[in-house]
Amino acid sequence: MTTRLQLKNWTDWLLPSDADYTRLLHADVSDHIQVCPPQLGHGYLQKITLRDDLTLVILDYTLHQNVVVDAAGEGESLELTFHLDSRTPGYSFFCPDFGLRDLAVMPTQQRFFKVELFFKRPTLAPYYQTFLERLPAQTYDTVEHIIQSLSRTPGRMARTHVAEKLDHLQQAATANTVCRWSQSLTDMIGREEITLNHAVRSPVTPAMKSVIGRILSCPYQGRTRRAYLERQALKLTALRFDAMIASRQLAADRDCIYQAAAILRQEFAQPPSIEKLARQVSTNRFKLNQGFHEVYGTTPFGYLRDCRLLHARRLLMTSGLSISQVATAVGYTCRSKFATAFRQQMGLNPKAFQMQAWRLVS
Repeated sequence: MTTRLQLKNWTDWLLPSDADYTRLLHADVSDHIQVCPPQLGHGYLQKITLRDDLTLVILDYTLHQNVVVDAAGEGESLELTFHLDSRTPGYSFFCPDFGLRDLAVMPTQQRFFKVELFFKRPTLAPYYQTFLERLPAQTYDTVEHIIQSLSRTPGRMARTHVAEKLDHLQQAATANTVCRWSQSLTDMIGREEITLNHAVRSPVTPAMKSVIGRILSCPYQGRTRRAYLERQALKLTALRFDAMIASRQLAADRDCIYQAAAILRQEFAQPPSIEKLARQVSTNRFKLNQGFHEVYGTTPFGYLRDCRLLHARRLLMTSGLSISQVATAVGYTCRSKFATAFRQQMGLNPKAFQMQAWRLVS
């Protein structure tokens, strides 16, 4: 069974509760607590305001059925998420939220256990700049190209200017003035989605896990608790930025891996074999596999699968192609294998996702 929720804000599907909710690891009366409706699942979302510009969120819930959420994001915020148990456990994601509407598919019987940090003004622009400075050169070029296209700014820009443009774009998106891009811009962003997904993803290190453990087991109350959690939140952020520096230094020695990834993004429907791909970028199969694990956290085949399924997702949302036609367009010769892979990645089978996406457009 699948339930669709069309909401103004993402958390509107949750019910209000209080600090006496029994599953909370720790709580204060100032916390904002919400719980899952019993007909959908069980669990909670706990929002702790640390400063006017910094909020800590702890959420832990499991659903009894598939839930499709059609809603906008927080808007005007930079979100840092640490997945403790989900479809991507052990990874953190760091990305701006433009407040744009999209379909989020939350599958049944999947635990969502995460710690999130939301940065808002006035700290947004400095964090944007810090984030951009730590991107590998190839990924930064992709981000700059997207921001140039969205802001209609020709030519290269200084990184501080890119951060300012990103901040302005987000303000405009939140004000609903640029929430609907042209089809060409939407397609361009979609083509780069796989690059951006890996750019904002990083493994949760042992040092990060230690800080997260202190956040989850905070023994204090009142102002002392808030000050303690704020220190841990900023420490966690610093560790995440440090991890980006290490990743950038590693990527600098992996030009051939970036070249191989670009080939897979362009030729995902009819990709070269691993051996041919390795020859094309002047390396061997072993180094190619090792490099993909180090840079992208997956194999070349896993990267190819992500490219295919993200492109399929976009086609299901924006085209009138049948499921078989979409499968063929992204390189699958067997519709059932495509459907299985899509369901494992997205949480719904392709037809169900397409129907939900068409309802979003209408």
